Amino acid sequence: MSVKVAELMSDAVVTTQPHKSIDHVRGMMAKSKIGAVPIVNSEGEPVGIVSSSDMVSELKGSSPISALMTKKVYTVPMYDDVSIAARVMRNHRIHRVVVTHEKKLVGILSAYDLLKLVEEHRYVAKNPPTKSKRRAAKRQ
Repeated sequence: MSVKVAELMSDAVVTTQPHKSIDHVRGMMAKSKIGAVPIVNSEGEPVGIVSSSDMVSELKGSSPISALMTKKVYTVPMYDDVSIAARVMRNHRIHRVVVTHEKKLVGILSAYDLLKLVEEHRYVAKNPPTKSKRRAAKRQ
């Protein structure tokens, strides 16, 4: 079964713009009880992301969030298989990816969202490949 990113993503995403203050974003995160906020431009395209671990910064709370945000945003199209998103997260050691459609932010997918596949038994682990009898015979 091929599960698409759109089936698992959260589409009610709290976003902000680069000029907003660190304190403003910190308040948004606390109020919404979320661990990350994508930063978007006026066209709704992701230009950065800030996570709760980024908030442990020496910067003043009145500084713009653009001074703190991670500018490299990993995105996946909403119609990709979740295996692509999982690979991006694993390869880059990140906990969430921004989901896009025609370059605009439409959702966010976290590692916790991927766990729904296991929880709902929609993911079935494949058996490991069996050893070749031919190769084993050649070694002896």
